[in-house]
Amino acid sequence: MISPLLAARMQMAFSLGFHMLFAAAGMALPLMMVIAEGRWLRTGDPEALRLANTWGKATAVLFALGAVSGTALSFELGLLWPRFMTFAGPLIGPAFALEGYAFFIEAIFLGLYLYGWNRLSSLVHWLCGVAVVVSGVSSGIIVLATVSWMHSPVGFRLEPDGSLVNIDPLAAIFNPAFGLMAAHSTVSTYQAIGFAIAGVYAWALLRNRRPARVHYNRMAIVVAMLLAAPAALAQPVLGDLLATRLYHEQPTKLAAMESQFFTERGAPLRIGGWPDPEARETYWAIEIPKGLSYLATRDADAVVRGLEEFPRDEWPPVQIVHPAFQLMVVSGVLMLGIAAWFWWAWWREGRRGRDWWSHRWLLVALALATPLGFLALESGWVVTEVGRQPWIIYRILRTQEAVTPIVEVFVSLMGFVLLYSGLIATLALLLRRMARGEGETEELGQEQHNARD
Repeated sequence: MISPLLAARMQMAFSLGFHMLFAAAGMALPLMMVIAEGRWLRTGDPEALRLANTWGKATAVLFALGAVSGTALSFELGLLWPRFMTFAGPLIGPAFALEGYAFFIEAIFLGLYLYGWNRLSSLVHWLCGVAVVVSGVSSGIIVLATVSWMHSPVGFRLEPDGSLVNIDPLAAIFNPAFGLMAAHSTVSTYQAIGFAIAGVYAWALLRNRRPARVHYNRMAIVVAMLLAAPAALAQPVLGDLLATRLYHEQPTKLAAMESQFFTERGAPLRIGGWPDPEARETYWAIEIPKGLSYLATRDADAVVRGLEEFPRDEWPPVQIVHPAFQLMVVSGVLMLGIAAWFWWAWWREGRRGRDWWSHRWLLVALALATPLGFLALESGWVVTEVGRQPWIIYRILRTQEAVTPIVEVFVSLMGFVLLYSGLIATLALLLRRMARGEGETEELGQEQHNARD
């Protein structure tokens, strides 16, 4: 039987890993839905309207499943990490309350959007979609305020007896790490969903070249890449700013990410490699001289602190953090390259009066890139959360001190594995049914087609 600490960690990792997929879709897919309907409002293109309708249904399915997984997570926080909730509750409780308001607003306007086809004027209907976008992003950003506070705990004073005084929930929400983490994580959802949607429709375009389907599929790809390409361009910039912050605020995480065991002036940037914490070496890595020092400080001769400066029991698990960071970077570089290729082909072929989608290898690349955004998203969160270890609240409370003393956590773990497996199976079934029905003409009603005010 595994220990309660390991079982609790596995359960949270499993639950968060699945919920993140629903959360990402809830933040990004409504924006694509609104863009598609906006195109219909401007041009009267019926395929754009049908695309908006399809993505609206997908948003509803993902929202419902995300509500289930998110509710399960809220129970897990209290059941698995009781001391954390006791300590942090007065500071992060208001943030969770605000997230609840955002969630209910999103639910209300999503209901209006789905029910409003043929019943609301087209402009009001589109504005309901905009409200879904704003509330969905707000919900995610508020949750990120809580996560960022765990990395940069402020808004209180800790008494010698462990009690909290001078509690300031607003300071906790707008903590020093909040802005960058919120931006980086939000953009990552646009990147993940954008590339996933573009890949799915690129595969559909490869399989079906009938004129009736070509316009629909290529429009879906263009809308998806309107999100994915700017996100792919912004992520390296945001990631660089985060690395600079880590250099000053969380040097152990930076050292684990870069497999930097020793303090070094002009530290190299390591690409790939397998770290060995016992030997304090990184095997098979490609090293760029002074690269890490320059990226972290803009000074190629700057000193980067290594893990050797910190107690061994405060090291993050280097053999998890470093490979996860490498996977995130590789995925991001590939997506940036594919995004540049796509828009170059779109611009170049447009000037020549030809269609970009005639580039078969570009469509193949987009199809193969379908999972890259999710790989970057999940591995990035592994870096974020595992890189903070052994602290659940950085430099305040250790993870092992916050876990429940109940030994039957393994049973709970198995139950949640079954729950999330069922949710994923349900999602796959529903999306498959929706995909089969995409070829059918959507009867949205003459009133909705004519109400373009």
